[in-house]
Amino acid sequence: MKIKKDDKVIVLTGKDKGKTGAVVKVFVASNKVLVSGINVSKVHVRARRSGEKGQIVEKNSPIHASNVSLIDPKSGKATRIGTKTIDGKKVRVAKKSNTTL
Repeated sequence: MKIKKDDKVIVLTGKDKGKTGAVVKVFVASNKVLVSGINVSKVHVRARRSGEKGQIVEKNSPIHASNVSLIDPKSGKATRIGTKTIDGKKVRVAKKSNTTL
């Protein structure tokens, strides 16, 4: 998977199209990413102790990796990711501006 933790991404499709956020966690097996502030759903939580009230909590749900794209550091728009070998090290490169990530 080309998207890593702490990458800035933009949502390409779905209810949150156009929103941006940072990747919090990557689920490689299911090809999904957890992005802060994206795909938020409300979850009802039961009271844990007697006398305590139940509550509604907002929770981020994972989104498929194909529905997000990395943000180009120069232009701020969505870009694809390529790789280059520089000084014997493999680095990720933004396809639009050809800058390293």
